[in-house]
Formats: sequence, structure tokens, C-alpha cells
Amino acid sequence: MEADNSILDTPAFKVNQHVVYPLQGVGIITDIQERVLKGKKTLYYVIYLELSDMTVMIPTDKTDERGIRAIVPKEEAEKALQLISEEYEPVTADWKMRYQMNLDLLRSGSINDIATVVRALYHRSKVKELPIQERKLYDDAMKILIDEVTCSLGKKKSDVEELIFERLESE
Repeated sequence: MEADNSILDTPAFKVNQHVVYPLQGVGIITDIQERVLKGKKTLYYVIYLELSDMTVMIPTDKTDERGIRAIVPKEEAEKALQLISEEYEPVTADWKMRYQMNLDLLRSGSINDIATVVRALYHRSKVKELPIQERKLYDDAMKILIDEVTCSLGKKKSDVEELIFERLESE
């Protein structure tokens, strides 16, 4: 018996829910739309990404594959803030290798990996100015971390930014 294509799975996320899209940042689901592609009905999340001022459509069944996840609970956000104030292992001086390692961490999308990138590049920038690509990676990671912690803790963005810099300096 063939599956009825008109009955689609219930999406994991809801309209107006904030989500994290690795390398893209925190977004808000503005709509869930049904589209027909190659004769098959598919549900799509319409996600507005503030960081890049862009709207993307992602099939609801591809969120795991793309690493899209819900904003972490308050406890996890607080653990990430704790992580950035902890001692860290200095990273390789080879910026290309360092860049790739940090890019891989950001791709994973976990808040702890994002915090690890922020911590490592912040401290590296205190030793020597970061190359342009690496500086952009640091800026993006910082914005994603600020946005996610802001959503998770329900605080003002400026307060979270201040808190992050206090934690980075506390080491």
C-alpha cells in the first residue's frame, strides 16, 4: 500500500520558535509551508536569519542533516558561559590549521563548540592580530553565541555581550 502523500509528518519546530542554524546563526521560524517538488509534497521551515538578514527554506525532514537545533536550555547556556572563562589550551600558530579546526567546531553547531571557538580566538587575538578570515570567523561565532545565550536566558543582548566579555577577561 502506498503512503498518502497528503499527510505530512508533524514538524519538530513551531512558527515563532528560535533555532540555531550552524554557521548561519540564530533564526526564527516565520512560517511552515507545504510545497510540491517533483510531484512530492514536502513541508519547509521558513527561517529568518538576523545575522545575515536572509530568509531560507529548509525541508522539515532535513533539519538533523543540516544541524538545525532548538535554542539550548538555560543550564546549557550557563555552562557555555562558564566554559569561556576557564583556562584553555593555546592553539596552533598555523592560522590555516587553526581556522579549519575552528570552522569544523562551528559547523558542529553545539553551543559549547561555539564558546570554545570564541574563547580560543579571543585569547589568540590578544597575542597577535587575527588574519581577516579568522577575524570574521571569530565575529560570527561571537554573534551566534550572544544571540543564543540572549534567547536562552531571556536577557538583553547588550547585557549578554557584557557578560561574555567579563568572562573572557576573567581568566
